[in-house]
Amino acid sequence: MSKQICELAYQGATTAVSVAEKLLNEAIEKHGAETLVKYPDTAYKLPIITALGSEEVLTLGDLIPVLQRIKENNLRPEPELGNALLSGEATLYAGEIIEALRYVAGAKPDEPPYTGFLSDPVLRKFGVPLVDGTIPGVAVITGKAKDSKAGAKLVKDLQAKGIMVMLVNDIIEQCIAEEIKVGVDYITFPLGKFTQIIHAVNFATRAGLAFGGVPSGAREQMIDYQKRRVPAFVIALGELDAVTVAIGAGALFFGFPIVTDQDLPSELQIPGLLEAQPDYDKIVKLALELRGIKLKIVDIPVPITIGPAFEGETIRKKDAYVEFGGGRSTSFELVRMMSADEVEDGKIELIGPDIDEMPEGSVFPIGFMIDIYGRKMQEDFEGVLERRVHYNINYGEGLWHVAQRDMCWVRISKGAKAAGFKIRDFGEILIAKYKSDYPAIVDRVQVTIVTDKDIIEEKIKIAREKYKARDARLKGLTDESVDVFYSCLLCQSFAPNHVCIVTPQRVGLCGAVSWLDAKASNEITPTGPNQPIPKGECLDEAKGMWQSMNEFVYNSSNRTLEEVNLYTLMDRPMTSCGCFEAILAILPLCNGVMITTREHSGDTPCGMTFSTLAGTCGGGVQTPGFMGIGRTYLTSSKFISADGGLGRIVWMPKDLKEYLGQDLVDAAVAAGLGADFVDKIADETVGITEDEILPFLEEKQHPALTMKPLM
Repeated sequence: MSKQICELAYQGATTAVSVAEKLLNEAIEKHGAETLVKYPDTAYKLPIITALGSEEVLTLGDLIPVLQRIKENNLRPEPELGNALLSGEATLYAGEIIEALRYVAGAKPDEPPYTGFLSDPVLRKFGVPLVDGTIPGVAVITGKAKDSKAGAKLVKDLQAKGIMVMLVNDIIEQCIAEEIKVGVDYITFPLGKFTQIIHAVNFATRAGLAFGGVPSGAREQMIDYQKRRVPAFVIALGELDAVTVAIGAGALFFGFPIVTDQDLPSELQIPGLLEAQPDYDKIVKLALELRGIKLKIVDIPVPITIGPAFEGETIRKKDAYVEFGGGRSTSFELVRMMSADEVEDGKIELIGPDIDEMPEGSVFPIGFMIDIYGRKMQEDFEGVLERRVHYNINYGEGLWHVAQRDMCWVRISKGAKAAGFKIRDFGEILIAKYKSDYPAIVDRVQVTIVTDKDIIEEKIKIAREKYKARDARLKGLTDESVDVFYSCLLCQSFAPNHVCIVTPQRVGLCGAVSWLDAKASNEITPTGPNQPIPKGECLDEAKGMWQSMNEFVYNSSNRTLEEVNLYTLMDRPMTSCGCFEAILAILPLCNGVMITTREHSGDTPCGMTFSTLAGTCGGGVQTPGFMGIGRTYLTSSKFISADGGLGRIVWMPKDLKEYLGQDLVDAAVAAGLGADFVDKIADETVGITEDEILPFLEEKQHPALTMKPLM
């Protein structure tokens, strides 16, 4: 590292630490040294200090020795690489303190479009797409592009490649001026200005704490985790002043390479870590190469951008050019396994009017019939591939899809129509995605799209017969009826000691991997994350323990986990990575368990929010009495069956009741609990402490109160 860069890093770090010290003293004078300090909705307080430091920080006063340590240990003026990295670490600490002070006394400093601190639920929401490669990397763009169009094109390129983008400083306003879609729904976070870049770093740091099981204060272990497992890089636009260089040194401290648009002389560059690329058309390519991120690029011949950045896009009715289904017209989607001579590869047929024949604001029917031939295709995979229609369509900018089967609802935005999108382009997207995502089982694809009001009524009968036959088949799939369970090791890229076991009656804790999904995945990639586990000898039928499963888990968890039970949370339960949709926790006074979800940010009867709970049972740790699960596991007859099953649930958020709806009622009836059981489960409207909900449970005669004691 050049002497000049090292000197700039030291100067910038000294400035940042001085600002942090000044603001801290002012905050203590105003609020008092005993005032609590932490970011909102996180289990990790101040994540960088939690991860790298040895101090327990709860109050403003606790930050004084932290700053003193950093001043003494990290600010070394000698222009050496090691000292520059220490300056970078000091800048991370200073940035964390400066930003945390914004939240003292309940302040909410961030106004749209800025997001500020990204909470734990946001981190966990994107856990699965980060570990399965849907989001292949994280780009932090800071500074100001040479012009708005160039900056917007840069961001658009990253979005199209599925990269998570974090924006800091003037690039935010440049993107907004060019109408680039930003926000959580677009996986493009406008963090804010100046030191708010720290929210990109504490996001990455929490990945190590939440998923990787890195202990608090394990500084070297955290640095190693960031270098090996967090695929992040920095794009620095505009002039490199001392503070910017110091922040960059903080990125290098964690092993995140930097690409700048400045024309730096070679002696100021660090090959593989800090490189210059003034050509905006080449910046992204260089950044991906430096971080070792390899993309599978699929060229889809449609006039809109396709990428996971648009999966969360909501198209309001006023922004829709035309819509289909959603109860206002007939709609369905159907994937069928067909013989080779029944599928003409790449064929797209539209039966009915195209978008040019549809008046703005109109409602039309739509049916998607996707016929697939593959030498390794199985009928059981039809439903798995059919569910991908939702994701594949939502990846299109200006397209919106919800629900499935004959309840699907689709909108095409005015912007997509103006860009030249046609109905047959749905077929182009579906064919390209199926052939690129499932090459091992999909050889040929043809798509028929029906928008004719009369013909769709004929075709939907075919779909409903297929749904009926599938449902009958799925009802016969139980844990007892199969000889093989499947592992899911996707999350080991972040949580190296966690192993998910997926069975017909227990969905993966992320909610995204069913037994059929895992089976299909194994067919597609036999050496991939979903490995078959032959059941073999059962050691405990009630609790759900098999010898073969224990052996697999032991070897696949880096020999950290010896035994696992599938049907209990009280005795050696399955571990969690951190991507779980919901968390179970025991409530001793109520003799039952509660469940809370990532979406519910409020307090719960166990005394912890979702974020705090998640911090106790993530990272591949076995925690009896607590367990991460997929939401639909509640409706399974195997749901903690060794502990009493569904009848043990005494509290859940109201939104979860509504989400599960009739399925939860049906599960209660099947369990012999009665159709009114769901009404006996307390929620936040009843209370958020055990003392508050216990009288309600007694009044409703909740069955958990008369069950065998859990403890």
